[in-house]
Amino acid sequence: LRANPSIRQALARYQAALQRVPQVTALPDPVFNFSQAIRSAETRVGSQLNSYAVSQAFPWFGTLDLQGKVAVKAATAQYQLYVAQQREVIAQVKEAFYNLGFVDTALRITEEEQSLLEHYEQLAQTRYATGQGLQQAVIKMQAEITRVLNDLEILRQQRFTVAAQLNTLMDQATHRPLPPVDGLTVPPVTIDLDALYALGDQNRPELRAATALVERSERSIDLARKQYWPDFTVGAGYGNVGGRSDPAGRLQPPPDDGKNTLSVFVGITIPIRRDRYQASVQQAAEGLVAQRHNYANIRNDMEFSIRDQVVRLEALREQIRLFEEVLIPQAEEALRATEAAYETGQLGVLDLLDSERVLLNVRLGNARFYSDLLAALARLERAVGTRFPR
Repeated sequence: LRANPSIRQALARYQAALQRVPQVTALPDPVFNFSQAIRSAETRVGSQLNSYAVSQAFPWFGTLDLQGKVAVKAATAQYQLYVAQQREVIAQVKEAFYNLGFVDTALRITEEEQSLLEHYEQLAQTRYATGQGLQQAVIKMQAEITRVLNDLEILRQQRFTVAAQLNTLMDQATHRPLPPVDGLTVPPVTIDLDALYALGDQNRPELRAATALVERSERSIDLARKQYWPDFTVGAGYGNVGGRSDPAGRLQPPPDDGKNTLSVFVGITIPIRRDRYQASVQQAAEGLVAQRHNYANIRNDMEFSIRDQVVRLEALREQIRLFEEVLIPQAEEALRATEAAYETGQLGVLDLLDSERVLLNVRLGNARFYSDLLAALARLERAVGTRFPR
């Protein structure tokens, strides 16, 4: 959460959106005008030489406030998208971690299988040396050990890939070593679909972002309607008047000869482009329709994701129960019986290897189910937008 680049990017977008608020709520810059007469107009008190004026425009009442509300809602949506990116990275980290846990468990199980096969190889060597077994059994054991060594190498490569994915999410060097995962445990989970849907309605950040965008569109319609009303301009002017320079004026200067002028003025825009304003209102209205459909689409997707992960969770829990209560005990018992029969010469090496492979596969399958179930929980958390189970 501290270092992931996609989260920092989303945070920067939110902070950038916040800076829009003071921009749209401020008045336009005042305007300063200077006018220099090229051919001055003569008045009773002298020639008009130049003038200065300062004016300030004011939008129609409430326009700036509405612009601020629209910008705030846009920033709110960006914030929720920032939170959504956090939740997405959390889900990605959890899934990668659970995959790493599976690979580490698979490595331990496969290493145990290697030790077991090496024990079987010694047993086969002893039986062959005493004339009770065949050299073919020794060769088959050695070939099986080679297969296991190859599986271990494949698992180590998978571990490097998963560790690199985790390091990438943490913005670290991909080759940085990560400690092994001791084991994966599944917390007790009570599933209530209606409660999960309610949790998603309250916490899913994409849904909150969609709500903010709907509210922004509603205010955008009000803002577009402000165009039908005029804007105001208020200003003040100063005129520089030269004294009378003609003979009559110099001989008998009039009262206020050369007195400069002061003036104030008010102006309004004339909103006559009605078709343009109507199009602007219609554009905002269609935007509102689009955002409402966007909200409905996100909520439907949320409900589907919750339902999908719940079904997956229930199936995986049942598979884990079946493996741990039935298949693994049966495979262990079958292997013990096969070992005893092999030691007495009642069964051959192929029967022993078959029993060993069955136990290996069910142990690896059970470890995969643990990882998949925890990943489904992580995706369920992502769907509802908050930690689950609490």
